Amino acid sequence: MSGFLDRAKEQAKQGLAQGKQKVDELQQQRAGNELLRKLGAAYYAEHRGSGTPEATQSALTALEAHIAAHGDSFLHG
Repeated sequence: MSGFLDRAKEQAKQGLAQGKQKVDELQQQRAGNELLRKLGAAYYAEHRGSGTPEATQSALTALEAHIAAHGDSFLHG
């Protein structure tokens, strides 16, 4: 009986770890999408005359930092 409970406990731990990993991936994807949206908005504003090159560069730098830390998988989905 103890072996069964140990296996069940281990499976539950694995399930929780997989769930946490999936939540983390979704949060990173959402953050990447938001940074990409901000870059687009900054670029649009700059070319409309109401934004600055600095704001566009800042948005690009933030996006590049996110990609360096978490990868670019959000760009492929």
